[in-house]
Order: sequence, then structure tokens, then C-alpha cells
Amino acid sequence: MELSIAVRVLQLRNPPPGFGAWRRQALAGLDPSARMVFELIPATGRSPAFLSLTQGGSPEDHLELVRSTPRTRIREDLARLSERQVRLPRWAQHLGEDQRLLRQLHGALGHLHERVLAPHWPRIESLASADRALRIRQLSDGGVHGMLSGLNSRRIRWNPPVLEVTIVPGFHGDLYLEGRGLLLIPSLFAPIPFVDPKAVPQPYLAYSLHHDDPDPLALASAPRASSPAPNPLAALLGRTRAAVLSSIAEHPGRSTSELAAFVDISPASASEHATVLRAAGLISTARHRNTALHTITPTGSALLNAPAATG
Repeated sequence: MELSIAVRVLQLRNPPPGFGAWRRQALAGLDPSARMVFELIPATGRSPAFLSLTQGGSPEDHLELVRSTPRTRIREDLARLSERQVRLPRWAQHLGEDQRLLRQLHGALGHLHERVLAPHWPRIESLASADRALRIRQLSDGGVHGMLSGLNSRRIRWNPPVLEVTIVPGFHGDLYLEGRGLLLIPSLFAPIPFVDPKAVPQPYLAYSLHHDDPDPLALASAPRASSPAPNPLAALLGRTRAAVLSSIAEHPGRSTSELAAFVDISPASASEHATVLRAAGLISTARHRNTALHTITPTGSALLNAPAATG
């Protein structure tokens, strides 16, 4: 799903703020085969559902699911788009019968993933984890109304028992969940909410995740040193700072004052340690009202779980 949304953003003439550098970098190295994906997932409008999977699993798992999509499912998805007067490329009419075309599409998706998402995935996961911690705090403080109202106050409104979502022009109607629940999916690239009422295993609402960074992918895009250097994270392994990091890992979404109480230090000291950890890329911080909520990043988890070196 995130790759599908990112593919749309790549094709926008005016991408959302903060994605200009990412877009230029991604487009500069794309293989011509990516055009197949662009033709099926345009900048705006509908696209085949089998290309926007939301199940769990690795990127390899998802690519294999696309490659092994039953022919009947492909034909049904494409027929549904034709009924809605969506213009599809001529070659797509044979996608349900031609295994060669499906293999080419599979290869193009894999190339796009490696170029567009894979280099930035740790950063995206970190931002999504921080967003989930924020939503849990909103749910705890303000109930369902507080959480849903905080997703996007301009486009998502909770008017019990109805959730009103303003999406792209031309999409309107009532969607009945019929007890199936609604899966909330934070997305870095989604500029506006997106709802799929027929998704499997359940309907979902993708929304733009919360972050305060004007260039959210800058950290992931920073060049790495070409030669080994002394580990700068060793300075973080002092007893107090390690305790702060461990506390965040054990209880994602802890506030600065909660960290101070748990580690038995002053709020000012907890704030200082959190600042250093965040600058090193070990935690992410999201704001809920006037409260900073801290969540560990994959880099922070790797540091905590690294085996002790032996001399």
C-alpha cells in the first residue's frame, strides 16, 4: 500500500512539501520498466486492488503475492476499473492471461521498491511507530473521539456513530462496516486520507502520519561513511542514558516526565537525554498537545539487542 501511494506521489507535478529531494533522487535512477507500474497506478484515480495489499509480511512476501495473484482476481479487478470508465493501457487487457506480462510487472514492482522505499524503510517504520504511540495516548486521554479527531481534523471527523472522511473529489457515498471494524494505517506518503471498504482482511483508512520534520526522509538519505569509524553510539551507553533508552523501548510513547519518574532523574535531565538519543537516531518524538512522546527506532532497538563484544 505504501509503495502504491509513493508511486502516485512520484507522478505528481507538485508533490507534498518535504518530498521534493526524495522524488528527484528516486526518479533519477528508475528503470524504464517502471512505466508499467505508473500506467496502472496513476497520480490520481483508481488502480487495480491487487497492487495495494495491506497484509503483514516482508516486501518479498508482498511481491510474491502479486506475482501469484489468481488470473480470475486480475480479470475481476481490471473489469471493475473498466466499468468505472478508468482508462487502462492496452497491454493491461492481457495481464490476466499472459504470464510474461505478469512477470514483467512483478519485476518492475521489485525495482520500484528497491529504489523508492527500501533505502528509507527504517525511517518510515520509526515515524510510524511514533505515530502509533501518539494515537494510543490520544485514545487514552480522549477516547475514540480524541483519537479519531486527531488523525486529520480538516478531513476526518467523528460524528457518532458515523466517521466522516473527506477524500479526493469524485469519491463519495456511505460505507457500512457491518461489524468488521476499521484498520487505521499511518502512511508517510498519503497527502489525504484514503479509504478502501473492500480490502481484505478488513476495510482500512490510510491517513498521513504525524511528524514535525520538514524533510522526513533526510536522515535516511544522508550519505554513509565509506570507511569504518569509531562507533559514535558508544558515548550513549552511560548508565542513565541507557536506562532512558531501555525505558522507551519497554514502554513506547512515554512522555518526558514519565521517563524522569521511571529513571529517577529530573525532567530537565530526561529531556536532555531524550534530545541526545533523538539526534543520534535512536528514538523518535511526537507531540501530543504540550507533551513529547518518545518511541524507540529500529536503530535504537538494534543497539539495545546487540551482543556484547568480546576482546
